[in-house]
Amino acid sequence: MMQLRDIKGRVAVVTGASSGIGEAAARALAAEGVELVLAARSRDKIEALAAELGGDCLAVQTDVGDPAQVAALFARVESTFGGVDLLFNNAGVGYNGPFVDSDPVQWKATIDANLYGVLYWTQAAIPLMRGRAGGMISTVSSVGGRHGIEGWAVYNATKFAVVGFHDALRKELGPEGIRVSLIEPGAVYTQWGYNVPGEAMRERRDKLEALHSEDIANALVFAFAQPANVNCQEMLILPTRQTYP
Repeated sequence: MMQLRDIKGRVAVVTGASSGIGEAAARALAAEGVELVLAARSRDKIEALAAELGGDCLAVQTDVGDPAQVAALFARVESTFGGVDLLFNNAGVGYNGPFVDSDPVQWKATIDANLYGVLYWTQAAIPLMRGRAGGMISTVSSVGGRHGIEGWAVYNATKFAVVGFHDALRKELGPEGIRVSLIEPGAVYTQWGYNVPGEAMRERRDKLEALHSEDIANALVFAFAQPANVNCQEMLILPTRQTYP
C-alpha cells in the first residue's frame, strides 16, 4: 500500500493562483489541509478564492516579476506563518508567432515572468524553508523546456533556462533536505498564451484529449506528499495521445 506524507498544516505559496493550474493547485492543496498563500495580479479573483477555501488562506496581489513585491509577500508569510513548506512557481506567460516578427517588449515580459519571476520567488523562499522537513520548490516548466517548438522560441528559451536552473539548484539544496522539483506539462486546457488562434488551439487540444489543470494539481500534491527523503525531480506529463514534440 502506497504511503504518502500527511501534509495537513503545511504552508504553501502558489503563484498564478487566480486561474488555471494555479487555482486548481490551490484547491487540491486546500483539500489536503494545507495553509495557503495565493499570489496573482488579479486581486479580486484570489480574494474570492481565498474566501471560498476558508481557513487562514492569505491572498496577496503580487506581480511575480517585481522583486520588491515578492519580498513584501514573503515578509507577510514569515510574520503570519513563520515559514514556508512548498513554493509552487506556476505563473508564466507566452507569446505565439514567428521569432522574426516578434516584439522585444514581449520578450521582456516573457523573461520577467518565466525566468526572473522564478528566480525572485525561489531566492526569497529558501531562507523560510530551511529546517522544515520535506520542504519543496516546485516549478511548472513545460515540454517546451525540453524541445523547441516553432512559434514559441522565446518561451522555449525561458523554459530551457528554468530546467537548467532547477538542476543546479537541486544539487545546491538537496544536501540540506530541500527538494527541487519540475512539472513539465504537455497540452493542457487553460486560457494560457497570447496570439494563439483560439479555435485552432481548442481543436488541437480536443484531438489530443488534453490534460486539465486538475491533472497537474494532482501531480503537485503527489510529489509534495512523498516522504521527505523522496524527490520527484522531474515529471513530464503529457496527454496519452500527444506524441509531439
